[in-house]
Amino acid sequence: MEEREMRALLAAVAEGSIDPDEAALRFKTAPFTDLGYAKVDHQRGMRQGVAEVVYGAGKTPAQMAGIVASMRAAGQERVLITRLSLEAADELRALLRESDPQAAESFAYHELPRLGIVGGLPAPDGNGRVVIAAAGTSDLPVAEEAAFTAEVLGNDVVRLYDVGVAGIHRLLAHADDIASAQVVVAVAGMEGALASVVGGMASCPVIAVPTSVGYGASFGGVAALLAMLNSCASGVSVVNIDNGFGAGYQASVINHLSGSQVRP
Repeated sequence: MEEREMRALLAAVAEGSIDPDEAALRFKTAPFTDLGYAKVDHQRGMRQGVAEVVYGAGKTPAQMAGIVASMRAAGQERVLITRLSLEAADELRALLRESDPQAAESFAYHELPRLGIVGGLPAPDGNGRVVIAAAGTSDLPVAEEAAFTAEVLGNDVVRLYDVGVAGIHRLLAHADDIASAQVVVAVAGMEGALASVVGGMASCPVIAVPTSVGYGASFGGVAALLAMLNSCASGVSVVNIDNGFGAGYQASVINHLSGSQVRP
């Protein structure tokens, strides 16, 4: 249960539209629900400002359907599922049609980043814009994971794709977008140079995401990871290889910090 939902519940009790016993039951089940295979955390939104996200890899569609049902029963209207295969998404949609037709109707699957979203995208409420810059087309699955994650968490996202350093004029053509961003996510494989270049152009935090794109000596993204960790540009932080979700989440946290100034 998010703080906004908690306050709305208390207001409903005050105005008499919800019975106090029903409200008490919702608060009683708020900490977590034990499904046996998962303990669904209903208070994460109050603690961290963002409700629990479902990591789909390794979970069966039935398990994911149960987790989604638990979240929605606790008042969470929007659920993000990451690393979700197309086959699992089709099975999940079928299960939701049986148990929660409204959730099935609002369920959208995005194949490139392998993301499922129940409840649609919210209106942006961050302090500014999140720019997602991807070096090459092969980096788009990770870049789109970051972009959709940021959008689900209420951010205005600008996508700059295929702007790698092999043709740096493509990146420089978007200098205004980078200069006006509240936070930039730089996604790159190969030698990972994009993060340093963007870091030298931006006055905001830059989150670097190394991808596993590259030839043999890239070692599945380790070369890009080490290059980004050794960036000479100030203000660059690095997440794990292919971790678009982590970068999008962190970008959202930065973009929602209280007291932040909106950039022109």
